[in-house]
Amino acid sequence: MTIVITGATGQLGRLVVESLLDSGVPAEQIVAAGRTLDRIADLGERGVQVRSIDYSQPESLRQAFAGADKVLLVSGSEVGQRVEQHRNAVEAAKEAGVGLIAYTSIANADTTAMQLAAEHIATEGILRDSGVPFTLLRNGWYLENYTGQLPLQVQHGAVLGSAGDGKVSAAARADYAAAAAAVLLLDEQAGKVYELGGDDAFTLSELAGEVSAASGQPVTYKNLPAEEYAQVLVGAGLPEPYAAILADSDLGIARGDLLVTSGDLSALLGRPTTPLREAVQAAAESLPAR
Repeated sequence: MTIVITGATGQLGRLVVESLLDSGVPAEQIVAAGRTLDRIADLGERGVQVRSIDYSQPESLRQAFAGADKVLLVSGSEVGQRVEQHRNAVEAAKEAGVGLIAYTSIANADTTAMQLAAEHIATEGILRDSGVPFTLLRNGWYLENYTGQLPLQVQHGAVLGSAGDGKVSAAARADYAAAAAAVLLLDEQAGKVYELGGDDAFTLSELAGEVSAASGQPVTYKNLPAEEYAQVLVGAGLPEPYAAILADSDLGIARGDLLVTSGDLSALLGRPTTPLREAVQAAAESLPAR
């Protein structure tokens, strides 16, 4: 069996490859595919097949998927271009006779009103129309979305957002990667839809409390109007369209769009998901001593 992992030069894809290796999959049965191959040259040295792909270049996808039994289609990072890019990947997989595509979608894709979900919803439609067997991995938010901001949160004494008292079922990136690997190794996955999120949802006020406890510094949550929060993100260097999407996503959290109660993630892992407190404490350990 040959399994292709797209986006293997990114953080999630790389972790899926590592999880497959840890699960005992022979390295030569794994294809790590991505755009920046020097990032995964070490995987090639370990026996993993390394192939160059670009979602905007169909021929590269056809070459990467040749002989593949299963493909993990990690959603692209170029917001606004992903529908056609994903279509290219699905069509290439169909031409290659791939037996299953597992796609990393977004939590509650069929009910959310979040702007960020639009391209995922469109991709799910492409998969349904393609005739290729597929599985949907509807991933919730990453804990790293928050813990990666911990130095700034501590510096400014605030977690900023527009989520109100809404709860988010975030989980560690490694948890989602391990779940994807598990699905790729299971039989009869065609048509399955997994709603994936952390076991214990939290508010951004609760996040601020954990950051304060782990850092020993006072940190509180400051809820902002979405337009104001978007401008804060622009001021931090994000492009205005993407900042608007992130602020809109916080409004989605306020509505409950990223609340996941299925238990699918921990069931696939065979263990509880990584707790918020553990993730925050690990991030706090890298803070400079005061």
